[in-house]
Amino acid sequence: MSRVIVDPVTRIEGHLRIEAEVDGGVVKDAWSSSTMFRGIELILKGRDPRDAWAFAQRICGVCTTVHAIASIRAVENAIGSAPPPNVRLLRNLIIGAQCVQDHVVHFYHLHALDWVDIVSALSADPAKTSSLAQSISDWPLSSPTYFAGVRDRVKAFVERGQLGPFANAYWGHPAYRLPPEANLMAVAHYLEALDWQREFIKLHAVLGGKNPHLQSFLVGGMSTPIDPNSQSALNAGTIAELKQLVARARDFVVRVYIPDLLAIAGFYKDWAGHGKGVGNYLAYGEYPDDDTASPALFIPGGIIRGRDISKTETFDAAKVTEYISHSWYDYQQGDAVSLHPFKGETSPNYTGPTPPYERLDTDKKYSWLKSPRYADEPMEVGPLARMLVAYVSGQPRVKELVDGVLKALNVGPEALFSTLGRVAARGIETQLLAEKMDAWVDGLAANMEAGDFRIHDTSKWDPSSWPAEAMGAGFHEAPRGALAHWVNIGNGLIQNYQCVVPSTWNAGPRDAKGRRGPYEEALIGTPVADAERPIEILRTVHSFDPCMACGVHVVDARGRQITDVRVS
Repeated sequence: MSRVIVDPVTRIEGHLRIEAEVDGGVVKDAWSSSTMFRGIELILKGRDPRDAWAFAQRICGVCTTVHAIASIRAVENAIGSAPPPNVRLLRNLIIGAQCVQDHVVHFYHLHALDWVDIVSALSADPAKTSSLAQSISDWPLSSPTYFAGVRDRVKAFVERGQLGPFANAYWGHPAYRLPPEANLMAVAHYLEALDWQREFIKLHAVLGGKNPHLQSFLVGGMSTPIDPNSQSALNAGTIAELKQLVARARDFVVRVYIPDLLAIAGFYKDWAGHGKGVGNYLAYGEYPDDDTASPALFIPGGIIRGRDISKTETFDAAKVTEYISHSWYDYQQGDAVSLHPFKGETSPNYTGPTPPYERLDTDKKYSWLKSPRYADEPMEVGPLARMLVAYVSGQPRVKELVDGVLKALNVGPEALFSTLGRVAARGIETQLLAEKMDAWVDGLAANMEAGDFRIHDTSKWDPSSWPAEAMGAGFHEAPRGALAHWVNIGNGLIQNYQCVVPSTWNAGPRDAKGRRGPYEEALIGTPVADAERPIEILRTVHSFDPCMACGVHVVDARGRQITDVRVS
């Protein structure tokens, strides 16, 4: 039995450490530790709840919008604000764009290099690569000359020793299986995706002024003006620009991303048997289709337990709790209890080893993440949870897309409960949203044509209209999974604030009953061919798309330097 330690896990946001016991080339046990502290809940205490979204979106430098949306929904829920229809459409577009861009970036720039060998691509035949590419898609950039240019470009990087993002990987590892030509095709699309994501996210600049950290959110609505007669507001010209951005995005997703996903997955179908995880799935649901208090959702919410895809359960917010038994926090009632977020506490108490250290004491506290539970059970959240719940709920387009992927790979539904299933679900969701976004743009255009330019509910803006005591929860499906902010308001100010984020659900440590979190459970049984180069561990961990900054964050309110990190 040997202890394999991966620290830091790279190609993620934030700091994550994985320790795994490997015996006979297989992971027998695993521990997930986030080594940074999040203090946003403490920063928000005593502040105006209408300002909370601006602070909360600083939790992350990537998925900023997701925390803004969850925060605003929590405050609106507490004070009873009801934004008008244009707000729903604007927010759906912003959220959808975030998800589509994030998923493409994850597939190509964060996860693909676990499956694609860059060095192998240098020996590819461009003519054969062209034939391969044209056999799976009619994407125009598929000529032998184009792929020869990409190969020579990457080769020049290698010869100059300027590998950039391609440095320090496990190139040549025997677990890589793609032929050189498939590797070259994937590298070419890796580079194209860099340009694609930069262009597509201009949608956020159009609707929110900038990306990241959009500036147009507002409790009760949005500050994005709508006026067909103004050049400085959303008008017919910006509607046309939005439709062009969405159309180009959909084209890349359907003709490049999905064909690449299916082609690469075909070489790794055994990974449908690895990374099963806890087998319980939670989704809040997202993209309201109407403006009622309990709107129908384009992607439905629900619970699946024990990999039983014959039914879903209705989500009950009262059943969410968090343990800190193996987390560097204290609860007033002791470490064995779990608290609902409305009663949640953020009392940091680091008791881990002093750096530098070789191993964590995993029998004690070993992470800055808490351990969320639903009905006292661990849950996996994210694209796989969403697509499973939608599939079982009968969402027509999701059923069509999921069945199409299963047929293309010639695997059964059980393949979804795996590392490969997470990769496939992310692609399915990307296509689903890329197809849907056009309808939201059309909805905005229709409202403008009907003379509805409303973007804010002003009836609840004044704190004097609020009850003396109020509580609210804001639920959102971030790209990485179910995200919720919970706020307690008293006398117009925030009294308590708790964020339960996707990476807390998935990357959290063991709870008071010793049950593993989803990362930890998914690693059990993972083959490890070379303990010095554990690429197989990265494949499963990356399939969740870790974002530890969402789980951990700290700032000194007086501006003092906390630490100094130097990279050489």
